[in-house]
Amino acid sequence: MSGTDLNDLKRRMDGAITAFKSDIASLRTGRASANILDPVTVEAYGSRMPLNQVANITVPEPRMLSVSVWDKQMVGAVDRAIRESHLGLNPIVDGQNLRIPLPELNEERRKSLVKVAHDYAEKAKVAVRHVRRDGMDALKKAEKDGDIGQDESRALSEKVQKMTDDTISEVDRLLAEKEKEIMQV
Repeated sequence: MSGTDLNDLKRRMDGAITAFKSDIASLRTGRASANILDPVTVEAYGSRMPLNQVANITVPEPRMLSVSVWDKQMVGAVDRAIRESHLGLNPIVDGQNLRIPLPELNEERRKSLVKVAHDYAEKAKVAVRHVRRDGMDALKKAEKDGDIGQDESRALSEKVQKMTDDTISEVDRLLAEKEKEIMQV
């Protein structure tokens, strides 16, 4: 197992971090964020499309989202998609624009969002551990096949383990940040 394989493991672990960041970005905090509407899909032109492919999403105020629908005929479908998205949002239609006031988060809702964030974190950690297992398996195989010696195998195993520990602590750090952000009143 060479240095390039370590780079591949690092790249895959970084991918888990990136996916985790993307997951927690869509979780609602006290402030408005265009990412809140990322999971919303709209029935448009005979297929389901992400909201950001049929409209422009902006944040004019800290507790307000604005959605500018490009095609006049799509306004009703966009309104319906947002209402049915289980995000607890009620858009106000204003011509081709939808104003979406964000309600205050109550304690119960905040706690459930923190739970979701923990689930995302666990998913990211499992992905990192899978990458670690692949790396360790490759090392064992290389040692068994005689491609590398025991000492080199042990040294590389330690590097893979350190990479894993660093990545998991990064997930924990991001989770703690997001949890603090969600619970902030």
